[in-house]
Amino acid sequence: MKKLLITFFTVLFCLTSSVVWSLEFKELVKRDGVYYKKFSEVPFTGKVDGKEQGSFKNGLKEGSWIGFWDNGQLNYKGNFKNNKLDGSWLSYHKNGNIEVQGFYKKDKKEGSWISFFEDKNLWYRGDYKNNKEDGLWVQYDRKGNLYYKGNYKLGIKEGYFIENNFDGTLNKELTGTYKNGKKVSD
Repeated sequence: MKKLLITFFTVLFCLTSSVVWSLEFKELVKRDGVYYKKFSEVPFTGKVDGKEQGSFKNGLKEGSWIGFWDNGQLNYKGNFKNNKLDGSWLSYHKNGNIEVQGFYKKDKKEGSWISFFEDKNLWYRGDYKNNKEDGLWVQYDRKGNLYYKGNYKLGIKEGYFIENNFDGTLNKELTGTYKNGKKVSD
């Protein structure tokens, strides 16, 4: 009986020591959209550490994820369901300042999005519907001057749209009223 218990615990120890609970993201390979541990044919399930950290279920990203720049600064925070972005999204510049904040639904941008330059100045803000611009969009240049402002309907210009040139002067060719993406008047 004693030999049987020793054999049982030896086998159990060998099996549990070979199970990988967490490994580095770089130890995975992606084939046809599914992640595998190198040299394995079984989709990976478990947690990864390193430059990207999160969990996999059957080879697909699942749950909360974070990524880091080479300098150690946070690169992004987001959520995945079945390898698709789903939920809040926040990305950062290499200097640690916020770059983009928004929301994904089944891998498509949805709702309000906002983006900033490295110096924290606003770059753009607007809404998405099913991954297309929808509603009022405003974009600024690096100096804080208005670059363009106008409305979109499912990714197509709709209504009055104002656009400036890079030197800050009005771009008369692009400024005007749009219907179904085509300029109809000045």
